[in-house]
Amino acid sequence: MKAAIVGVTGYTGIELVRLIHQHPSLTLGTLHSHSMHKNSISELYPHLQQLCGQEVEAYDAEKIMKNNDLVFFATPSGISKDLVHEFVAKDFPVIDLSGDLRLKDLESYQRWYKKEPTTQEIVDQAVYALPEFSPIKGNLLSNPGCYATAAILSLVPLIQAQLIALDTIILDGKSGLSGAGKQLSDSSHYVTVDENMTMYKLNQHQHIPEIIQYLQSFDADLTTLQFTTSLIPIKRGIFMTLYAKVKEGVTNEQIQQAFDVYQTKPFVRVQSNGRLPELRQVTGTNFCDIGFGLNEENQTLTVVAVIDNLMKGAAGQAIQNFNLWAGLDETCGLTQVPLFP
Repeated sequence: MKAAIVGVTGYTGIELVRLIHQHPSLTLGTLHSHSMHKNSISELYPHLQQLCGQEVEAYDAEKIMKNNDLVFFATPSGISKDLVHEFVAKDFPVIDLSGDLRLKDLESYQRWYKKEPTTQEIVDQAVYALPEFSPIKGNLLSNPGCYATAAILSLVPLIQAQLIALDTIILDGKSGLSGAGKQLSDSSHYVTVDENMTMYKLNQHQHIPEIIQYLQSFDADLTTLQFTTSLIPIKRGIFMTLYAKVKEGVTNEQIQQAFDVYQTKPFVRVQSNGRLPELRQVTGTNFCDIGFGLNEENQTLTVVAVIDNLMKGAAGQAIQNFNLWAGLDETCGLTQVPLFP
């Protein structure tokens, strides 16, 4: 099959190029950018010379549907919500990597994203495509957010097994700089980020309602959680720490049994013997590595989940969703060995 990429010149778009280039059942179709469509992709990114030479074109929905089998939207939030209508009208397959289709409540989208939402019909049709727990079906898939992916994968087994007190959940997410996108700002400037750590969007991050919305499908009593996000001086990666009080009598063995749900999930690796994962275990891969420890003196559980924000947090998960949607092996084209050191 042939895939178009809209927003190809961003970090997530270029990651999609890398993954599709080596995919056995998917090839690069047309490439599109709103502002950088006067060059080939290898002129814009010299590391792609002799590997990928397609021209970057202006956006053209009709041309995309004529020359491709599906389209990935790797655009910033606020763009795909207006562009997907033409594709939905013709039932053309879309995988959207932005946040535009994730929240089912339109007022919630407007509150958290500070933008006008798409229509309720479009949002209702979109499937929130977390491949470990969601059925991947239909022709409109909404890829989860990067922080949300790490948070949800940490929490679902515990909520399913009813092991934690829902009103004690604290999530602390730390992200590399690529999560902020390519557009330069003072907060992403080298002199601000280097040898520094900053917390941002306290109680305002747009992934908060996304996490709660999805977790409520496992326990409707969950209505809030505490979530903080920080920027750390690395290029890529998310280090998510979950803290929660376990219910009375819950043991370490019960927690391990809850996380055994991932034994059949190829991209979630639960660490053994109380070992906690490191970021570099997953760099350049679609893996989410999880470890945990229980403080039996105060009944506080700590869970650590690490992902590459451009892979399992974005492009890798989008390809994983494509594989499931297309009826391929889930791991197809996604068995990269982590970059090390």
